[in-house]
Amino acid sequence: MNEIVVDLRISSDECLKLYNGPSRVVSTRARDGRRVQFPAAVLRPWVLHDGVRGCFRIRFTPEGKFSDIKRLS
Repeated sequence: MNEIVVDLRISSDECLKLYNGPSRVVSTRARDGRRVQFPAAVLRPWVLHDGVRGCFRIRFTPEGKFSDIKRLS
């Protein structure tokens, strides 16, 4: 299984755009430099009044589909 680590800082305004906008996909760069996209809905447990902040490990299936996410810090 493939996994990456990303550091996220998404403001509350940006979170609203992700959930209400047409794409609903987060696009960011992993710590190792790879570009990654995943559904914004997977961040829902970590959305606070000021947005999403933290380090996350994201796992993908061998086919490249989202599998799970875990907050590391």
